[in-house]
Amino acid sequence: MNKTEYDQINETLYHEVLPNGLTVYLLPKNDYHKTYGLFSTNYGSIDNEFIPYGSDKKIKVPDGIAHFLEHKLFEKEDGDVFQLFGQQGASANAFTSFTKTSYLFSTTDQVEKNLTTLLDFVQAPYFTEETVNKEKGIIGQEIQMYEDDPNWRMFFGILNNLYPEHPLHIDIAGTVESIEAITADDLYTCYRTFYQPSNMVLFVVGKLEPEKLMELIRTNQNAKDFPPAQKIKRYFPDNNGDIIAKSSMRSAITRDKFVLGIKGLDVLPAEGKELLRYKTALNLLFQLLLGNTSQNYLKMYNDGLIDDSFGFEFSLDREFHFADFSGDTDQPEKAAEKVKEILLHFEEDQELSEENLTLLKKKMLGQYFQTLNSLEYIANQFTQSLFGDQTLFDLPEIIESIQLADVLKVGRSFIKEEAFSEFYMQPNV
Repeated sequence: MNKTEYDQINETLYHEVLPNGLTVYLLPKNDYHKTYGLFSTNYGSIDNEFIPYGSDKKIKVPDGIAHFLEHKLFEKEDGDVFQLFGQQGASANAFTSFTKTSYLFSTTDQVEKNLTTLLDFVQAPYFTEETVNKEKGIIGQEIQMYEDDPNWRMFFGILNNLYPEHPLHIDIAGTVESIEAITADDLYTCYRTFYQPSNMVLFVVGKLEPEKLMELIRTNQNAKDFPPAQKIKRYFPDNNGDIIAKSSMRSAITRDKFVLGIKGLDVLPAEGKELLRYKTALNLLFQLLLGNTSQNYLKMYNDGLIDDSFGFEFSLDREFHFADFSGDTDQPEKAAEKVKEILLHFEEDQELSEENLTLLKKKMLGQYFQTLNSLEYIANQFTQSLFGDQTLFDLPEIIESIQLADVLKVGRSFIKEEAFSEFYMQPNV
């Protein structure tokens, strides 16, 4: 078992790749009473075109199948796994993103028992046509709920503009029509392909004894038979297709909303550390230009173009990277135009100074250290943010290393006029 000391944050991370290919990380935090376990597979809603395990022919499966599979894994022949966790004093949950599916539990006792339950239920699928059909109604209701959420609709509105040909613009849960087409065989096909131990990561954080827990995981995995690992081949449409420059929709809202998106058209660094630097430098650039303490933000706020709802996010994952800036406003087109102007002319902006960058890096580090108090945050972020051999705990060093020249460089690389798109949401008349 490998052991990495992070002196700056006073953490020790234990790491091992098991013979079946499963990657395990253990992070003891014995001052806490709680323990979190998170079991993730590198498989999400965009992975709907691939070569199935044991085949050489490409297939396309219905949209929303990764999320459907996440729901179904909790149901077994002898009952519901949620109940079992409850009986063992743990709470359980799961979520699906564009590129990952994760299963988790949190508990204050019976850590070993709950961890065994987590490993066993994820690694023992049980689907029948009857149970699959029953689930369709439940997920159909969930899709309807998302469709009634204006912020959710707005997010997928801009994604549809930026990635009209790519599965990224399709709701993670799919559509009512697409889930109707899902069969038990489809679920088994996706499970066998993507739930291989070599495509999965187990992360446990909290009150734990690393050696003892690793031994339990080894024993559990050695007792199971897994088919030999097979390289996963996924297919995606060309990502550099046309961007829809502008679109809008009406919804049951009381005030106009806007979102300005930028699609990443630049070639990303291949190496994990440089990729994490790229992401951090861009986040710093957006904070400098449009964070809530910047002059640009204050001016737009005082001019009535934005309010407290204004915010932005930069997303970077395999297959895509994009930024979105959004908010509620009485002047949506004017607000989008102003944000776009600030971004396109970032090099001349007074906000980009060494002094402001130094202050912002201190603030970012302060927020980072604060988040380390939350086991849930660590567990969720750790598996979402694996950049090659770089982990969440390498971030302080990366933040400290970024200079103004790095921030300007990533801005020039990412911000391109042809990469912008606008999406508006207006109240129903």
